[in-house]
Amino acid sequence: MTPTACPQCTLENTYPDGDRTVCADCGFEWPTQAAAEDDQEDSRVVRDANGNVLADGDSVVLIKDLKVKGSSITLKVGTKVKSIRLVGGDHEVDCKMEAGSFMLKACFLKKA
Repeated sequence: MTPTACPQCTLENTYPDGDRTVCADCGFEWPTQAAAEDDQEDSRVVRDANGNVLADGDSVVLIKDLKVKGSSITLKVGTKVKSIRLVGGDHEVDCKMEAGSFMLKACFLKKA
């Protein structure tokens, strides 16, 4: 396990203590699990239908008509969605449109 830098003093003189990590220089403690989860989140890459990497705040366009489950609404091809937010799970994109808020799969989107 490589030592992580202290979030408070940024020195790398840290050690694990049970489920926490402790900085030997300033005495600051933080949960070890949270640091591991942050690393996993940073390594997540979400790509659109064309293989372009998506990021929070991007604008995308629907490439297929999508029927909304439990509703009579259909999201039409070519609909532009502004300011997306990436989330975990199999529906990677959270967005708001005129029809409401939706969770979409990135394979049905292309970057605008």
